[in-house]
Amino acid sequence: MKNTFGSSVALSVFGESHGAAVGAVLDGMAAGVKVDEHFIRSQLTLRRPAGKISTSRVEEDKFVIESGVYNGRTTGTPICIVIPNENTRSGDYSATRALARPGHADYTAYCKYHGFEDYRGGGHFSGRVTAGVVAAGAIAIAALREKGIYIGTHISRCGGVSDRPFGDMAADIAVVNAKAFAVLDSASEQNMLAAIEAAARDGDSVGGVLETAVTGLPEGVGEPFFDTLESVLAHALFAVPAVKGVEFGSGFALADMRGSAANDPFAIKGGRVTTVTNNNGGINGGITNGMPVIFRCAVKPTPSVSLVQQTVNIMDGTDAELAVRGRHDPCIVHRARVVVDSVVAVALCDMLAMRFGTDWLVNI
Repeated sequence: MKNTFGSSVALSVFGESHGAAVGAVLDGMAAGVKVDEHFIRSQLTLRRPAGKISTSRVEEDKFVIESGVYNGRTTGTPICIVIPNENTRSGDYSATRALARPGHADYTAYCKYHGFEDYRGGGHFSGRVTAGVVAAGAIAIAALREKGIYIGTHISRCGGVSDRPFGDMAADIAVVNAKAFAVLDSASEQNMLAAIEAAARDGDSVGGVLETAVTGLPEGVGEPFFDTLESVLAHALFAVPAVKGVEFGSGFALADMRGSAANDPFAIKGGRVTTVTNNNGGINGGITNGMPVIFRCAVKPTPSVSLVQQTVNIMDGTDAELAVRGRHDPCIVHRARVVVDSVVAVALCDMLAMRFGTDWLVNI
């Protein structure tokens, strides 16, 4: 029963949706990394609900850095960030305590924790817990930027509507990082918003696909056999609530290609080794090759819907029906993208520290 990811740079999360607070501990970060609290707040804002396309539960996310930071720099000791919960309505869940919500972790948590789990709002399995991940991830993202490494995620598909793919990596990453609804094409944004709002009116929800690009990673990062860059990133990405699929580069499309088309030919450009294509997503043999790392995550539709669904009463073992009430998101894709950026940043800091040493992450 552990809640920690990482080896050299490790992230632990704590708290429940309707508990006193959520938060995170980031351990192993180099001493001397700049900590910009304004940037942490801006990242938390990207995770926060937004109008009709999100839940009406809005938290201020007034975080407190309890340790590990002094005079705006990391000290090298564990960084503990606490974010109080303020806007809770636990009564929304008491009447349906025994009814397992389809698609949620209610039943599996009951099996694992023998009924002692905090079920309110999903407890520790709630997306609310990702607030701590985003706060800690902001520190990791800032550390990577100081080393010229940039992460950007856009909504590649949502509600059946597609955005254009990444083109000019540097420019596109800057664009999506500045947007609350991270798409590259304005027409796609309007159509996606319409699809989300239509699902909300129907008491239903939609999912989508997030595409992430990472630029500036040096060659040679990755630890074969079991700690390849793909396996470590996939481990982190599957921890994000609702992520049900991950593919790198051309992903599953590679299965339908011939080797001659799937391979990325090498070339010298500007005095350095590059690849002509990037079907493998910047990774060969589990190790970075210096090209942008590209991957996509499939995010399932939010399981909380107000339509009547079949379920069971886990207390008396009978069949039942349930229409979920309360405050819920018709879509979480737009909120999940900053969570993806955050777990990726922590995973990369961990891999880079193992490759080059912890102090590589700070410019002194």
